[in-house]
Amino acid sequence: MASRIADIVIKARSPERLARFWCAALGYRITGADETGVAVSGAANAPTMLFLRTDDDVRGTETLHFDLCPTDSGQAEELERLLSLGATPTDAVPSGSWHVLADPEGNKFCLMAKRIAPEPADFHDS
Repeated sequence: MASRIADIVIKARSPERLARFWCAALGYRITGADETGVAVSGAANAPTMLFLRTDDDVRGTETLHFDLCPTDSGQAEELERLLSLGATPTDAVPSGSWHVLADPEGNKFCLMAKRIAPEPADFHDS
């Protein structure tokens, strides 16, 4: 069993500005935008970057987290596997779509219900 990073989620006061910057820096393109924020993507197997709108002062706060998606199991099985590896549940109430967990040093990440394809076999061979 495994997971892949599907999204890198970044809180932003100006999601549009950050999206333009990172698109230019990485050669990505804007792939979605609404009142909650902006999504940018690059290569097919690269994580999407989600810039989520916040009115909070984001300097010095947790502004970044990973969204993991299971690749070869369901969310419940992957949750159990991550917990056995040392992840811990947080006080955030899980939704039907995700669980908020913390790694062994307390860094938060989300385990999503959506499954994504594993990396191509040749990726691991290089």
